[in-house]
Amino acid sequence: MVTIQQGLREEGFEVSMVKLCRWFGVARRSVYYRPTKAAPKVNPALAERIKALIEQEPSFGYRTVAGLLGMNKNTVQRIFQIKRWQVRKRALGHRPRIQALPSVATDLCRVWGGRNGWLTLALVIDCHTRQLLGWQLSRSGKTSTAAAALEQALIARFGTLGRVPKPFLLRSDNGLVFTSRDYTRLVRSYGLKQEFITPHCPQQNGMVERFIRTLKEQCVHRHRFAAQHQTETQPTNAVIFNLGLC
Repeated sequence: MVTIQQGLREEGFEVSMVKLCRWFGVARRSVYYRPTKAAPKVNPALAERIKALIEQEPSFGYRTVAGLLGMNKNTVQRIFQIKRWQVRKRALGHRPRIQALPSVATDLCRVWGGRNGWLTLALVIDCHTRQLLGWQLSRSGKTSTAAAALEQALIARFGTLGRVPKPFLLRSDNGLVFTSRDYTRLVRSYGLKQEFITPHCPQQNGMVERFIRTLKEQCVHRHRFAAQHQTETQPTNAVIFNLGLC
């Protein structure tokens, strides 16, 4: 528009910008000069720390990187955007919500507890909200460990222990703990329906299996715990991460 105005002026026609915008149907605010912003500055020290971590773990997003490096997630996200390190998510389209029978999943895993040796961690996760409802860490992988995690989950969900108002599924593998008489009796006493996955198909219990993988990759394998009491603080931190609060 400015070029047209200058060309008309050279030919001896003085036409205001208001008239030109009216003739061509262009908004005046889109014609006027806009000062360009200065290029954003990035702290090289922060960028180097972030780059080193994402080169080591390319699948980590800015929230995970910020949590592991102890940095502000907004700062990390901004550096990701400026450096073009942030990968855009593929559009998944509309997914209709299906409210199926509520279910929770449980599983056991082993973590190193320093001088206490190998410890057993029992987890119970909500398959609908992906929230970690209960966990228990013990030196033995007995039924009592899995039962304590389940009872903690029921207290977190309903505020008290007892038969649930509406039965829901409790999914687990076919391990000796979950198929034992004591555990199955406990599950029935609370009014739950126990569901077992197909043998040798851990993907059917993928919700809790993926949480265990994340816990090990981003917490257990990155710390050297001296004793059990230090290890017990980490699932609590994992709960915060699981809820997206860090």
